[in-house]
Amino acid sequence: MMGDGGVKAMLAKPIQLADQVTKWADDAHYFRQECQELKTKTERLASLLRQAARADLYERPARRIMVDTEQVLDKAFALVSKCRAGGLVKRVFTIIPAGAFKKMTLLLDNSIADVSWLLRVSTASGDDGDAHLGLCPIAQNEPILFLIWEQIATLQTGSLESRADAAASLVSLARDNDRYGKLIIEEDGVGPLLRLVKEGRLEGQENAALALGLLARDTDSVEQMIKAGVCLVFAKVLKDGAMKVQAMVSWAISELAAAYPKCQDTFAQNNVIRLVVGHLAFETVQEHSKYAITSKMSIHSVVMDNKNQNNPNNVQKNGMHADLIDTSDQSMIKHPNHGKQPQQQNQNQIHSVVEHTLKTKSVKAAGLNGIMSSSGVKAREYEDPETKAYMKAMAARALWFLAKGNHAICKSITESKALLCFAVLLEKQTGDVQYNSAMALMEICRVAEESADLRRSAFKPSSPAARAVVDQLLHVVEKADFDDLLIPCIISLGCLSRTFRATETRIIGPLVKLLDDREGDVSREAVIALTKFACTENFLHTDHCKAIIAAGGAKNLVQHVYFGEQVIQIDALILLCYIALHVPDSEALAQAEILTVLEWSYKQAYMIQDPTVEAILPEAKVRLELYQSRGVKNYH
Repeated sequence: MMGDGGVKAMLAKPIQLADQVTKWADDAHYFRQECQELKTKTERLASLLRQAARADLYERPARRIMVDTEQVLDKAFALVSKCRAGGLVKRVFTIIPAGAFKKMTLLLDNSIADVSWLLRVSTASGDDGDAHLGLCPIAQNEPILFLIWEQIATLQTGSLESRADAAASLVSLARDNDRYGKLIIEEDGVGPLLRLVKEGRLEGQENAALALGLLARDTDSVEQMIKAGVCLVFAKVLKDGAMKVQAMVSWAISELAAAYPKCQDTFAQNNVIRLVVGHLAFETVQEHSKYAITSKMSIHSVVMDNKNQNNPNNVQKNGMHADLIDTSDQSMIKHPNHGKQPQQQNQNQIHSVVEHTLKTKSVKAAGLNGIMSSSGVKAREYEDPETKAYMKAMAARALWFLAKGNHAICKSITESKALLCFAVLLEKQTGDVQYNSAMALMEICRVAEESADLRRSAFKPSSPAARAVVDQLLHVVEKADFDDLLIPCIISLGCLSRTFRATETRIIGPLVKLLDDREGDVSREAVIALTKFACTENFLHTDHCKAIIAAGGAKNLVQHVYFGEQVIQIDALILLCYIALHVPDSEALAQAEILTVLEWSYKQAYMIQDPTVEAILPEAKVRLELYQSRGVKNYH
């Protein structure tokens, strides 16, 4: 829609032209009957234009229609001016083709139809919003554009039900063709879709969020959505919306971030990271208190408050129903309490009381502040399992693309409870929830690989969350069931190679096993991950190289160098070079005839052209020659 100033400026000249055509048609000396027919058409058009001047028009089609209408009225004005009295000379030299009036009548009819359609589509009410308005003449050559106009106009003026249907139509168009998606954005469709996300019913909100996600095809598209306020709207939905809509919004966020990574920070500024992590954590892990007692709260007050909370009458007085206060341990990670001494058990009971009280107080505060109403809590709790799982899957997907290559967001995620959530979801969930969690962890680990600060803060060996993540990554690698899930877990372990202590001996063995009889992609990622353990930049490279040899990695690497595909050949050769550099005196390397392998590789032009191979292969060969004699068998 457009403001009054824009309407008046756009319509002023066509209205003036229409009035002039009407006036001059009355002064016609020639073709008077034909001019009167033109006058009748022009008066009808002028009336519609004046209605349009008072209406709130849909700007995009209005501009095109008014430009076309002005051109038609210019031609009509020129035609009737030829019919005015002007003397014998003008009559002789003025030629009016026989079909001119018929053609002009058709053009005026088309303009009348265009402006009539514009008025109907711009002012359609909820009662008639479902009716198809017909194809306006100006859109005959591009019916898809007309369809997009009609659906966007319905989004602006229709009933909630018709707006939901219009959003569904835009979903179909955006899904079918990239060009249609660009047209929806160019024709100002983003604003009405965002309003539907905020104001619509459940189906309409889902359709609108889906459409917005599908429109995120490239950088320019996402930039326009960001300028239209998509981040703020999505943040509001993540805070207050229905879970199904929140899940769709989370998916849309992942699409926007994937198409335009620079929008990650804008989402973070709108508190989206914290909100998405909250959805990921819901019924996944318990938000454990640090058992800290503030100076304003004594042990006695905590215990007394707990007793009061257990009193049904007091609960009702506090305005919170008893079934909204969760006193059970919902954590999926168990913390056994076997073998505790009585004093320890008493201390744990006190901790439990404190934790329960702090949680209850936080729920009360949230209720008072309007953040979480009792109906909102119930709605989340009573959603069906499929919706909850979909919410977690889309929350993990959003974090995956928001974290990709972004140090600040990765730090924010790891400072929350998200790492522990990912560990639990890797262990307990399946399908998209598990896969998206693995991919989100992979992106966080990739950033941590390049950031010593993030490695120290998020993945220090003493961190329970970090240990849980490593345990689950290792569990997936050991099971080695599904390649799609296996690859991100392999990559994550490789990226964390510099976080492990020398006493951590569990990682190398499972990675080495993947070198044997696996798909090429899996074996290659395992080689790359092991290289990060064995490379000179890793402080514990000698220990890791010995572990790779002890696990039987040398023989498998030899096979990949000789018989693997070219990509894995070079990666395997690089790993062998690092092992030879750091453990040249290994008997296992001598038995595997690694020196012979390196000499053979040195003669392969495509291998030696790789920059890393060129840099380390000669030195590795020299180191081995110092410690080992040439093997009996040579490969040529």
